[in-house]
Amino acid sequence: MGLFSLFTKEIAMDLGTANTVIIHNDKVVVDEPSIVAIERRSGKIIAVGKRAQMMHGKTHENIKTIRPLRDGVIADFQAAEYMMREMIKMIPGRKTMLPQSLRMVICIPSGITEVEERAVKDSAEQAGAKDVRLIHEPMAAAIGIGIDVMEPTGNMIIDIGGGTSEIAVIALGGIVTNESIRIAGDDFNADIEEYMKKQHNINIGERTAERIKIEVGAAVTELDSPPPDYAVHGRDMLTGIPKEILVNYSEIAHCLDKSISKIETAVIHALEMTPPELSADIYRTGIYLAGGGGLLRGLDKRLHNKTKLPVHVAEDPLRAVARGTGIALKNFEKFTFLIK
Repeated sequence: MGLFSLFTKEIAMDLGTANTVIIHNDKVVVDEPSIVAIERRSGKIIAVGKRAQMMHGKTHENIKTIRPLRDGVIADFQAAEYMMREMIKMIPGRKTMLPQSLRMVICIPSGITEVEERAVKDSAEQAGAKDVRLIHEPMAAAIGIGIDVMEPTGNMIIDIGGGTSEIAVIALGGIVTNESIRIAGDDFNADIEEYMKKQHNINIGERTAERIKIEVGAAVTELDSPPPDYAVHGRDMLTGIPKEILVNYSEIAHCLDKSISKIETAVIHALEMTPPELSADIYRTGIYLAGGGGLLRGLDKRLHNKTKLPVHVAEDPLRAVARGTGIALKNFEKFTFLIK
């Protein structure tokens, strides 16, 4: 393996709508927002990741920021390829004299089409990968949480990312029941933007909406340890002058209610489709929450109230999928039939 590793660099990538995480040698080496900044006239890419994120919503006419992924799939092929290439360059490590071939395992939403799968593979190959394999997000999340996916026991995973929410029942190394909906973190941000306009007559951007979601976002209107009110700055829609207002978690819970209800409906539908023997297992094991959406305050409580099942939030849910992809890469032979 020592000699082989001189010529091959193996990386696991969670190519997310909101964030891209790369794991190399069992360590998270890159964790950056999935965004690029481009100069309009020349088409030259001037920033990727955190630097591009800082420009988002603040650009002049010669610079535009692009999020190459929408709803978990590649929307801008060229920008996705460049973003991957630049993020691979960010991986620290010794440079060898000989060119290294790149082997990648990338996780993808379980509900995407073959054409969308092909786009992910093509982008990775254009970014320099020689061998590209794909693994479904709920499977990667289950492995990352520490579930033995090969066991004949049913486990339900809910992975709420930036673009998609993946709900899957996993047993014997396969996805038995699968529900993939395009309602996730981005929709929560859009709900917050809309609410601020209607309720407070204040215009805010995507980044501010994301900040509100992190600081005071909640799925229920009553929390045991509520976060303090958050000061929001934006443009007054009547006067056009910048202003500040305070928002609390319960009004954000109200504005997110519609989107969270859609996720609840998808969870119920997935449970309805589950074979009875696996339903019996899920009654014992409960539901596992992963992805950035798992960090939303009170979401576990709300899902428990809806399903009457125990709901466990994964440790570091934001990186659960990336961790699982890394484990699948490391144990390639064991998980061969899970990886396409």
